[in-house]
Amino acid sequence: MLSLSIVVLAAVAAGFLVWANDRRHAKYGAALPAGVAVAAASVAWIILIAAGFGYLPGLTWLPWVLPVLLGTCAALAVVIYLGRTRARQDTERLTAALRL
Repeated sequence: MLSLSIVVLAAVAAGFLVWANDRRHAKYGAALPAGVAVAAASVAWIILIAAGFGYLPGLTWLPWVLPVLLGTCAALAVVIYLGRTRARQDTERLTAALRL
């Protein structure tokens, strides 16, 4: 369980770093990338531990590193998608409001 705790804390930190470095971070909440990163990292950790990678010599690093990387990638994907989508929607709504 210690490895899960460390994975979750590292995924939260990575999610907040992704949010802080996004130039469109005002379009969505700060907890969204962190939550997505934690969810993806936790599922990856559970899968890797269930597959037995936490107990194989030479592969014990996989449940520690891979979930954090997958969580960071998931947070990046959500940030890129939501940032572009919400910026486009905001522009369309502003244009529609200005035409009135």
